[in-house]
Amino acid sequence: MSPPHVLIAPSILSADFGHLAAEVQAVESAGADWIHVDVMDGRFVPNITLGPVIVRAVRAATRLPIDVHLMIVEPERYVAEFAEAGADRITVHVEASPHLHRTVQQIRAAGALPGVTLNPHTSEEALRHILPDVDLVLVMSVNPGFGGQRFIPGALDKLRALRRMIDATGRDIALEVDGGIAPATAPDVIAAGARVLVAGSAVFGAARPGDTHEARVDSYARAIRALRSTADGAA
Repeated sequence: MSPPHVLIAPSILSADFGHLAAEVQAVESAGADWIHVDVMDGRFVPNITLGPVIVRAVRAATRLPIDVHLMIVEPERYVAEFAEAGADRITVHVEASPHLHRTVQQIRAAGALPGVTLNPHTSEEALRHILPDVDLVLVMSVNPGFGGQRFIPGALDKLRALRRMIDATGRDIALEVDGGIAPATAPDVIAAGARVLVAGSAVFGAARPGDTHEARVDSYARAIRALRSTADGAA
């Protein structure tokens, strides 16, 4: 059996924000597939991070698809602004979206591909009736709010169940996982059905302070290859 095709989406939450454009360009040169942007409002999750102005800056720095993960209350108020800033994909949390179908429609109408996200405690059954309308499902394998957390093994059963549900639709829906992704955990999530791996510290943590741009590209490329190569063991 040939190994699955796996995409790597470095999360800029772990990047050096003093040199954000250079960091984004470095991971693009290193072979990243998407750029992942975590947006937190201090209400839905206990942290505050980024807004549309950062997405606009990332858009100016790269041609890669920008994958925006909204960890905010009332996401429907902001999806058009993020799409206008350059987001190619926008995911919203089931737990934060009482009118989920409407929000998904708003994302698509704004010109982005819609996705939905599940926190660790939320059952995959919450997505059964929205799957025909989305292009991406994101499974959180940590409790959202901070980078660098340990992987929650219970995410594997959820990924397996979602892989079956997605395959049953016959649609090309990306199954993404975020949280604690590293070479040690990547084989299991790939074997469980994930095809997009969000990696923060596993990629950006590979560089050292004071590295030249070329050295950073080399370090990030090795980190991305290490994650991608784990697909061979998951085949």
